[in-house]
Amino acid sequence: MKYFKKLFIATLVIMAASGCKKLNLVPTNQFTDLDFWTTSINVNNALNNNYSLMYNDNLYFFNDDMSDNAYSSGNDPIATGSFNASTAKFIGDWKFYYSGINSCNLFLANVDQNKTLGTSVITSMKAEVRFIRAWHYFNLMKWWGDVPLITTVITPDQAKVIARSPRTTVLNFVTSELEACAAALPSKDQYAVADNGRITNGAALALEARVLLYEGNRMADVVTICEKLMNNPSTYGNYALAADYGSLFSNSNVNKNNTETMLALQYVEGAPGRTWSDDFDFAPISTGARVNSLAPTQELVNDYIMTNGKSITDPASGYDESNPYVNRDPRLTATIVYDKYKWLNPDGTTQIIYIKPGTDPVRPALNEYVPGNEAVSQSGYYWRKYFDPNHLPGFVSGLNLHLIRWAEVLLDYAEAENSLGQMNADVWNKTIMPLRQRAGFTDPNALNYPGNSDMTDIIRRERRVELAMEGLRTEDIRRWKLSETVLNGYAHGAQFSGDPTVDDGYIRVQLRHFDATKNYLWPIPQSELNLDKNLTQNSGY
Repeated sequence: MKYFKKLFIATLVIMAASGCKKLNLVPTNQFTDLDFWTTSINVNNALNNNYSLMYNDNLYFFNDDMSDNAYSSGNDPIATGSFNASTAKFIGDWKFYYSGINSCNLFLANVDQNKTLGTSVITSMKAEVRFIRAWHYFNLMKWWGDVPLITTVITPDQAKVIARSPRTTVLNFVTSELEACAAALPSKDQYAVADNGRITNGAALALEARVLLYEGNRMADVVTICEKLMNNPSTYGNYALAADYGSLFSNSNVNKNNTETMLALQYVEGAPGRTWSDDFDFAPISTGARVNSLAPTQELVNDYIMTNGKSITDPASGYDESNPYVNRDPRLTATIVYDKYKWLNPDGTTQIIYIKPGTDPVRPALNEYVPGNEAVSQSGYYWRKYFDPNHLPGFVSGLNLHLIRWAEVLLDYAEAENSLGQMNADVWNKTIMPLRQRAGFTDPNALNYPGNSDMTDIIRRERRVELAMEGLRTEDIRRWKLSETVLNGYAHGAQFSGDPTVDDGYIRVQLRHFDATKNYLWPIPQSELNLDKNLTQNSGY
């Protein structure tokens, strides 16, 4: 007891003595705000943190269930139109984007304290972070319109009184930032192999094209940006379509090293590492999956054309409703699992996926559609795209998730040229034709320029099937103002209902509702309105 008493008294003496010294001395055994940014490894870690906060697999995959591409089990309130300002997704997404913005602002405010990395390295890092911040703001204005534009580090008290900036102000900020990033960043060909996956000047321009495409009235600018990318490979990177469509999403070597990816969420194969496992609830149950939480719709399946280039609704297409998956766009098989699909297992064996009720010769029938049984697909379809044949138990995967592909640039260019009345055989041959050739089309009727009779529908259909399950369909139907058409009424599944008098026997999967007077913008989260007296709500909420 005497020892501890002496130790206590000695501690008090030391504390009293230290109280007479300056209080801003920097500890020698830990980092503080005074020296964190002067250490290069900390700067690199902070940069990597901003990359990790940019997006995630949940946002990536479950964007499609808010469109006519997919159905998510659990009665998604956004798809059914039963949401309000307290819906969890709105609260979570708002916090996600602003947390990312705050992290970017902290980086930009402090990184110049570092004097060892070199000016050119710091400049490039700042451009990468400005890109990420612009990405966040594009998503915010896309969903909410007017949003607070915060470009510096602010205090909690300041956050409680900040108002929304006009959407045009946010848009101008995003585009000017992306242009500055394109001027400051290297091309993908100028990065070292070890830096594969970092943001490039080509990615900055491609994102700007996507942003302006969303506006609808900036198509001439979209054409200009796409032509910069297409005509200047020495400046912006030598991009081209990968040889095989399916391999982009399932073959690790191609997925991570190809000429097409412009930006991707980077994951690491094996554990520990950054991985995702959503396919555990997307793939057929007999392949080892758990349940089905996201299923393709019949509406998506219907948009895959025949190999002769004709829509399935064309009487001359040769489409047979009783044998619906024959002679279809090869991307259908690369993307969606349908009844009697021949599934290639990781060990090289195959299995037939029986989905139509009562057809599987093996019992229990793991994949068959059962009305109301959310453990299996309620649309009669499963996903093949992004299946990782090298997954770990629980479908844990290290495949990258593509955020921007060269294919999107070609589709942007085709759409913008068509909207300006400038679509012709030359544009077609640079855009839609190579996409179809890569997909596996060989019939000249599918590959040759068809004229402009229904070009808008052709381009929109091409975009839908090429980019299915990549999170862009919801954006597309919103900017085309199609949401009130395609999201009002039932989302359907395969022709398994057993009642031909109701929707020709196609499963009624989910009744959806979209109010065009207000639903093109989401409600500002009520929790944010409660914290910030200067925030206002979007109309109709």
